[in-house]
Amino acid sequence: MNVSWLLVLLGYLSGSCTSAVLVCRMMGLADPRQTGSGNPGATNVLRIGGKKAALLTLFLDAAKGFLPVLITQYFAPELSAIVMLAAFLGHLYPVFFGFIGGKGVATAFGGLLAWQWPLALLVLGTWILTVLLFRYSSLGALSAAIGTLCYLWASPTWTISWPVTLMVLLLLWRHRQNIMRLMKDEEPTLKF
Repeated sequence: MNVSWLLVLLGYLSGSCTSAVLVCRMMGLADPRQTGSGNPGATNVLRIGGKKAALLTLFLDAAKGFLPVLITQYFAPELSAIVMLAAFLGHLYPVFFGFIGGKGVATAFGGLLAWQWPLALLVLGTWILTVLLFRYSSLGALSAAIGTLCYLWASPTWTISWPVTLMVLLLLWRHRQNIMRLMKDEEPTLKF
């Protein structure tokens, strides 16, 4: 097996470590896949376990996107976007947890941070601004995802790559129920 495949496999396996489930087990909380929204992500962990559990989940989810891409930047930078997609797919379809995962927002952000940190900061700013204005985490994620493609398209130095485009499309697809709830004004808001 050559280095390229090892890096992609590393990305997928890293993404497959479902942080929300591991953090909840470690802290004696209910399984986030069977509690609250049923999504193994930081927002659901916030609702069922509080800020400390949610922040730890958020950090670990971002790290599992960040670290494989950072390693790839050293060994084969041309594969960074593909490894980022692999980590994202691992989060969505984790081999260690029956291929039932989360929506991938934090993992995508971690990958973007290692791949193109200025882009990641723009995306983070979009998420924060949207959440502060509207109080919907899902709307922040949707805005940040669409913003990712807009920022890439508008930049004279960045280019839209197929792995990033696929990642954004999958992220939007994973939020389809949130989109329906937002349209019906049934989506839960975040409390600050």
